[in-house]
Amino acid sequence: MFLDAFDPLDPTGNITIKWDIVSWTADGYVAAVTVSNFQMYRSIMNPGWTLGWQWAKKEVIWSMVGAQTTEQGDCSKFKGNVPHCCKKNPIVVDLLPGVPYNQQFSNCCKAGVTSAWGQDPTGSVSAFQVSVGLAGTSNKTVKLPKNFNLLGPGLGYTCGPAKVVPSTVYLTPDRRRKTQALMTWNVTCTYSQYLASRNPSCCVSFSSFYNETITPCPTCACGCQNKNSCLIIARFCRSDSKQAHRKGINTPRKDNTPLLQCTQHMCPIRVHWHVKLNYKDYWRVKIAITNFNYRMNYTQWTLVAQHPNLNSVTQVFSFDYKPLVPYESINDTGMFYGMKFYNDLLMEAGPQGNVQSEVLLGKNKDTFTFKQGWAFPRKVYFNGDECLLPPPDTYPFLPNSAKINSIAVSAMMLSLLMFILTLWRSHAEKKILRNYYDT
Repeated sequence: MFLDAFDPLDPTGNITIKWDIVSWTADGYVAAVTVSNFQMYRSIMNPGWTLGWQWAKKEVIWSMVGAQTTEQGDCSKFKGNVPHCCKKNPIVVDLLPGVPYNQQFSNCCKAGVTSAWGQDPTGSVSAFQVSVGLAGTSNKTVKLPKNFNLLGPGLGYTCGPAKVVPSTVYLTPDRRRKTQALMTWNVTCTYSQYLASRNPSCCVSFSSFYNETITPCPTCACGCQNKNSCLIIARFCRSDSKQAHRKGINTPRKDNTPLLQCTQHMCPIRVHWHVKLNYKDYWRVKIAITNFNYRMNYTQWTLVAQHPNLNSVTQVFSFDYKPLVPYESINDTGMFYGMKFYNDLLMEAGPQGNVQSEVLLGKNKDTFTFKQGWAFPRKVYFNGDECLLPPPDTYPFLPNSAKINSIAVSAMMLSLLMFILTLWRSHAEKKILRNYYDT
């Protein structure tokens, strides 16, 4: 189940949903539920996470703090106190910021938005409290919920079964006493880009100072495999900027259907990697991220690149940077993300829909080269999804000295041949004259 969800650049990344029973009630229990995003570079953006499960028996939710179910269900059999939710398969969402204090719980009320663990550990946690009735009232009689599913905010996550684990231990505010949950179980959810979408959601283009050629994103990189499907997708894009900014047309849809600017690649996001300058001991790269989606602002975006020279990053000028070392012996992967309150928001398509920075890297004279596309990244991820790179044979190539040498060799061979022909002709003329005088 998790084989397709394995990410070699974040092998331990997952979202863990932890249930801690903090007290028993007359007909059930009260649990603190924590959603922790342990993914290094994949956040959960607006409209946030949605969590669902199936009750093992006939449980109901009496009340919730810090979250709510999207539907109450049929509670007609209850007299007096009516439960918050009576559905067999409840669906839970986080509350919006600014709710009354008595409805809040620790780490709640962020509209389901959580940061990536590698970007902001304190913002990568979301939590709520739920009071469950018609359930077991002891560790032996409680039945664990099953069939968990998580949207974050779209498809892509697969959740395993709930598993009982050692009870969570808490420290009191004065940090002098430990308490523990009465019972704890975990659910682990992992992400697969293939489950989220059949097509990439971003592409990469290249350029360099040593070649005038710009290698663009592949044609129809994010979906249209032929002209017909390109035309179908083109119906949902706008080439007229005035039309695209008409009132209401940029309003996000519940299904996150994009409204794309018409481009050759038809991707919501393009990452451009430009090899800008070459110094004696350093070289310089400019990275630009452009948003072509009129309906999406990317908050707390992340960009991950894999390149062998990222082990010698000297300075990053306009982004924050963090090396990712999933394997201790290899340091070739790093995460770029926006500076808080400066460029951590990538605006929708338009004049403001881009962010950019430059990176200064030190040279290792034993490995550094501009030949054969070495200066360009091996993999690029935006917001946790791998971007489509151009074919390697289209990369901007370094002017090859071998071509100059071959021309020089050809010219030299031609000169030598002409010299030989001249000698042969001179020799032939002398032989003819000698034979003439001999006769």
